[in-house]
Amino acid sequence: MKIKRMLFLLICTSLIIPNIYSDSFKYNTYNNHGMIGLINMPTARIYSEGSHGFTFYYGSPDQKMNITSSPFNWLEASIFYSNIKDNPVGCNFQNCRKDKGFNFKIRLKEEGFLPAIAVGLNDIGGTGLYSSEYIVGSYGINKLDMHFGLGWGTLNGTSDFRNPFTFFSDSFEDRPGILNIEGGKIASDSIFSGKNVSPFYGISYAIHPKVLLKVEHDSTLTSRPELPFDDPKSRISFGFDYLYSDNINIGLSAERGNTISLKFSVKQGLEAKQFKYVTPTKIDNESKETSFIRNIQANGLGINEIFEDEDTIGIEVMQFSHPSLDIIEEIIMTAKGESGINKDIKVNYKIHGLNADDEFDQAFKNRAKQIYQRQGKASFYQDTRVTVRPFLAAREDFLKLSVMLNNDGEYIFSENFFFTYNLKYSIWDNFEDLTYPPVDIGPAEVRTDIKKYLNDFDGRIVIGRAQFDYHFSPRENNHIVITAGLLEEMFSGYGFEYLYFDNGKDYAYGFEVFDVVKRDYELRFGTLDYKNTVGSFNFHFRNKKIIPFDAKVSVGEYLAGDLGGTFEISRTFENGTKFGGFVTLTNVSTKEFGEGSFDKGIYFNIPLGGNVGNYMWRPLTKNPGQKLNRKYTLYDLLVKFRPFEG
Repeated sequence: MKIKRMLFLLICTSLIIPNIYSDSFKYNTYNNHGMIGLINMPTARIYSEGSHGFTFYYGSPDQKMNITSSPFNWLEASIFYSNIKDNPVGCNFQNCRKDKGFNFKIRLKEEGFLPAIAVGLNDIGGTGLYSSEYIVGSYGINKLDMHFGLGWGTLNGTSDFRNPFTFFSDSFEDRPGILNIEGGKIASDSIFSGKNVSPFYGISYAIHPKVLLKVEHDSTLTSRPELPFDDPKSRISFGFDYLYSDNINIGLSAERGNTISLKFSVKQGLEAKQFKYVTPTKIDNESKETSFIRNIQANGLGINEIFEDEDTIGIEVMQFSHPSLDIIEEIIMTAKGESGINKDIKVNYKIHGLNADDEFDQAFKNRAKQIYQRQGKASFYQDTRVTVRPFLAAREDFLKLSVMLNNDGEYIFSENFFFTYNLKYSIWDNFEDLTYPPVDIGPAEVRTDIKKYLNDFDGRIVIGRAQFDYHFSPRENNHIVITAGLLEEMFSGYGFEYLYFDNGKDYAYGFEVFDVVKRDYELRFGTLDYKNTVGSFNFHFRNKKIIPFDAKVSVGEYLAGDLGGTFEISRTFENGTKFGGFVTLTNVSTKEFGEGSFDKGIYFNIPLGGNVGNYMWRPLTKNPGQKLNRKYTLYDLLVKFRPFEG
C-alpha cells in the first residue's frame, strides 16, 4: 500500500508542479559524448530545432571533441573525434589511436503524462569502437529529472537482462566483434543485437540555479583491450555541471569510482536576429518618393531602379544582407507608411544580376515613369579577420591547427560581374608535422594530398581563391553563371552553370561543366600535371510540408574521373544555420575505394565569424566521389527567395 500511495503522490505532484528545469535549454546539458545526457549515459531530451553545440572532454582512456546539432525538434546528431591515450602499446597525447564517428538520437515521444521516449545509435559509419544503441525514457518533476534506459553494444557492460529483440528473431542474438567492423561502413547486422542488454539510469538535480548534480548507473563496457578502461570500482558515477551561462557549462565528474574527468560545452539555440527598423532624420519639404527611397536605403536595401504610374510603385531591389524576405517586405511596407505613400508596391528581386523573383514586367516599366536609377559605379569591399583552421584526427596527432589571418575581398565591376578573392597568412600552425602519406589513392589523387597543401601554409601568403563570375538571366526563370580563376585551394579552371529556377515551384534543375587543373602545393598560380573536365546534372527539391527539408540529386563525373551520383538532404533556417548529409556512389569498386566502400558525410554551416562554423565530416577522406568546392551555386543564391512556409 505504501508503494501505491507514493506512486499516487508522485503522479499528483508531477501534475501540479511546473516542470521548468528538466526540459529546458539551460538545464539540459551535453554528456561526455556530445549528446544531451547525464555523464556518460544518454537521456531522451533534445533541444529545439536549429540548436547546435561543441563539447570538449578530457578523461581516461580517451579525450573527445564533439560537434552536435538538432536539425529538427525530434532529432539530435553529433560528430565526434577521439584520442585514445592508454592503448596497449602506450603513448602520450601524440601518436595515440584516433577515432571518429557519428551519433544520432530520435525522440519518439515528448514528455506528457508519460515520460519522453528516445532511441539512439552511436558510432554509425565509424570503426565501431564506440558502437552502441539504446532506448531511454525521461521524466521530470520541477528541479529533478529522472532517466531509465536499456543499452546495447558498448553500453552493455553489465548484461543483466536478455535482449528483448531476441524474442522476435534469433538473428538478434549475434553481434559482431568491434574489430570486425570496417571503418566508414555501417554495420547494420549489429544494431540492437547481442544476447543480453544492460540497464542504465540516473538523475540530474538543480541544486542551485547555476549548479546541476548528476548521478548515474554507468553501464559502459569497460573490459575490452581496444579501449582500455580501468576496471570499475563502482557502477555509480556522479558529477557537477557549473552553468556559467545559458550557453556555456563546465562539468567535473567522478566516473565508475576510478576516473576524474573534465568537460567543457558551449551551445547555441536558434536565435533569429532581431530586426529594428531605422527611421532616418526627416527633411523639410522632401517629396514622398525621396523619403521612401531614403527610408529603404537606411535599412540596408540596395535599390537599382524605381518606377511609378498612377496606381503602383515598382521597386527593383538588387542588394541586401537580411536573412529573410519577411524582413525585406517589412522594410518596404514600413518605408511606405513613413513616407506617406498610398500606392500599391510591387518588388522585383535581383541578386548578382539574376532575376530572382519578379512582381512587375517590362511592360510596366515601359508605361511607367522612372523616378530613380542607381548610379552604376565599380566598388570594392574587403574584410580581414583572424580565424582558426583545425585539422582533426590525423594519424599523426589528435589535433593540428593554424591561427590564420584571412583577407576576403570583392570587386564589383557591374551588378552582374564580380571578382572575389581569399588570401591567407598563417600566423602560427603545426601543420608541418603532417607527414604520413595517404592510403587507397586510386583512381587519382585529387583530395588525399591535402597535407601537402597544409605543409606550405607557414610564414607565407597563399591564395585560397581568386575568381571572376559573370551572371545573367537570358530568359525568365533561366539563369547562368560563367566562372574562371582559382576556384578553390586545390583546383583552378573555368566553366559555367545553368539553372532553371521558378520561385513559384518547389523544384529546380540544371547542369554544370568545369574544366579544371590541379593547383600546386605552393598555393599561388602554379599547377600540377593533373587535369580533368567535370560536370553534373542537378535536381533540387524543397519540401514545405510536415518535415521541411531540401534535397539535391546530382549525376555526373567527379574530380578523379569516376562516374556516379550524389544524394544530399539538408535543413536550412532563417538565421543561416544549415545541417545536412550526403551519400555518393560511383563506378569505383569497393575494393578500389578501400575502407569505407563509398563516400558519405554530414556537414554544418553555422553563422559564426569567418568559416569557423562551416564544417564537413567524412568518416574517411578518399578521392572517389569528390566535387569541386565552389564558392556558391546558383541554387545557393536563389533559394533564399523560396521560404519553407507553404
